[in-house]
Amino acid sequence: MPSNTFSTPIFFPLSSDLMQNRPKMESFHRFRLWVFVFLCLMFQSGNGFYLPGSYPHKYGIGDELSVKVNSLTSIETEMPFSYYSLPFCKPEGGVKDSAENLGELLMGDRIENSPYKFKMYTNESEIFLCQVEKLSDDEFKILKKRIDEMYQVNLILDNLPAIRFTKKVEYFLRWTGYPVGIKIQDVYYMFNHLRFNVLVHKYEETNVARVMGTGDATEMIPTIGKEGSDKPGYMVVGFEVIPCSIMHNADSVKGLKMYNKYPSPIRCDPSTVAMPIKEGQPLTFTYEITFEESDIKWPSRWDAYLKMEGAKVHWFSILNSLMVITFLAGIVLVIFLRTVRRDLTRYEELDKEAQAQMNEELSGWKLVVGDVFRAPSNPALLCIMVGDGVQILGMAVVTILFAALGFMSPASRGTLITGMLFFYMILGVAAGYVAVRLWRTIGCGDQKGWSSVAWKAACFFPGIAFLILTTLNFLLWGSHSTGAIPFSLFVILILLWFCISVPLTLIGGLFGARAPHVEYPVRTNQIPREIPQQRYPSWLLVLGAGTLPFGTLFIELFFIMSSIWMGRVYYVFGFLLVVMILLVVVCAEVSLVLTYMHLCVEDWRWWWKSFFASGSVAIYIFLYSINYLVFDLKNLSGPVSATLYLGYSLFMVLAIMLATGTVGFLSSFWFVYYLFSSVKLD
Repeated sequence: MPSNTFSTPIFFPLSSDLMQNRPKMESFHRFRLWVFVFLCLMFQSGNGFYLPGSYPHKYGIGDELSVKVNSLTSIETEMPFSYYSLPFCKPEGGVKDSAENLGELLMGDRIENSPYKFKMYTNESEIFLCQVEKLSDDEFKILKKRIDEMYQVNLILDNLPAIRFTKKVEYFLRWTGYPVGIKIQDVYYMFNHLRFNVLVHKYEETNVARVMGTGDATEMIPTIGKEGSDKPGYMVVGFEVIPCSIMHNADSVKGLKMYNKYPSPIRCDPSTVAMPIKEGQPLTFTYEITFEESDIKWPSRWDAYLKMEGAKVHWFSILNSLMVITFLAGIVLVIFLRTVRRDLTRYEELDKEAQAQMNEELSGWKLVVGDVFRAPSNPALLCIMVGDGVQILGMAVVTILFAALGFMSPASRGTLITGMLFFYMILGVAAGYVAVRLWRTIGCGDQKGWSSVAWKAACFFPGIAFLILTTLNFLLWGSHSTGAIPFSLFVILILLWFCISVPLTLIGGLFGARAPHVEYPVRTNQIPREIPQQRYPSWLLVLGAGTLPFGTLFIELFFIMSSIWMGRVYYVFGFLLVVMILLVVVCAEVSLVLTYMHLCVEDWRWWWKSFFASGSVAIYIFLYSINYLVFDLKNLSGPVSATLYLGYSLFMVLAIMLATGTVGFLSSFWFVYYLFSSVKLD
């Protein structure tokens, strides 16, 4: 729990030497602070930590603990279904939905109450839950289908998902949830008995109320004992489940009520199955619970979910990728700066006569001085895409930064998606401003049509996303999946779009219309210069330029896609932030180099090419997505599941193309402006 910190300022006279060195000392302290923040981000990347502002829940012995259920999930279909879509026991008071945020609904989470109830630190066994009536033909078929598709049951206790351990050779594998059942030699067995093991840690009151002063002058003030604080209390730090298939006698449970003791001993052996399911046969459910005191402390209780197998490979792969790409980017940057600097220095060192003679014998990029700022084809579309790219890139950077600082931890379901939506809407101001100001710059200050550009910027990417997600949502609706967005949520999203995002984008466009446009340093000729015939198609080089940015993120992309499609938890947001910064740098460098190469061969049509030089990384990401579908998601079954995967991949690729293309275009625009501002050519 965070404690308040009070600091008392101490004043003393400063000597003249200290006063003179004060700016240096302040600069050193600022540098040290940034180093500290960077190290904190890197450290938190590999070690899960809890959401700031969350507090542990203290339970006394005998206090009731309620288990919640989430949607049934499977990596074979990627379509979640409601827990109560299968013939499971329902709670006595009826099924009730838990409070859900926008992100949970968009992710398909449906958290509901369950009949499982425990008492803190009270072991119980052979607890009868219920007996489901005879299975109908439809229930039997859907149960077999869910078992064939390897659906997992997800339980939650005190915000901790149930975890299951399986031993393989010499190490343990961790899984969240447990399977609905198993098929052995054409016979379907169901796991109808659960053995729960809850890990608890004794509640520890903090012994410090506040800290006064800093450094060696720190003063500890003990807390004042409160009435009842000496009572033992415990925190839940682990939730394990072992599923078993037990053959129950249907006649022996007649007359039993929920939570009564089962009349005979139950031996739970996870290595054997004994409960085959048959049409017209009832199902009996039981469970047992044990509590175990653990050394795991409450802030570290998510480590079991975050530290999955392969963590060392993840660290090595990411660091190796960062070093290689940083080295390549450094080489590109050095070569590029030396080449341009040599051209400029050579020209500036000449006297006036030599400059005049040189102007008559211009070659390379100097020949396109009268066409380099000629308006591109479809300028409005370019402005709209750049504006949306700024909005998406800003949303990604801010979201990942907050996630790296721990404000969007896995413990808070849905906060990542909710945060992305919030930041995207707020950054509509930036999208409108950049799109309209670029439009006025291309039009040499003309304000005509700025409102149309701002309106289209507010609707371009959200409109395409809405079309893709609506099509996929109809598929989910047809499959009766909980991943389908409810109609009420559709209305909410549309209201957020048109009542918040669109007005903010128009406000940003108004600011862009009033801001001074960027004045070109050279004049544009009335007649465009003919472009010499090239040895090879320039677009071929543009499309190939995306390989270098792709190399910066393809390893991290594997872990991200595994977390989305394989049910794993992604938590290394510190690494992701570093990879994103490196990606931005590489995209800028690649676009700069290609723009310079095009200008050197007298090709002045650099606007769209600079955008797609870095934006072409999206093509390789989409190809990688198809490769991931074919080789890593081999068990993905059905055309609906494949369509959902490709649809979401297309949505992701479009967002990445706009963000990376914007980086490339803005960096190239700055470079061209700087290049032709540095030397006067008539």
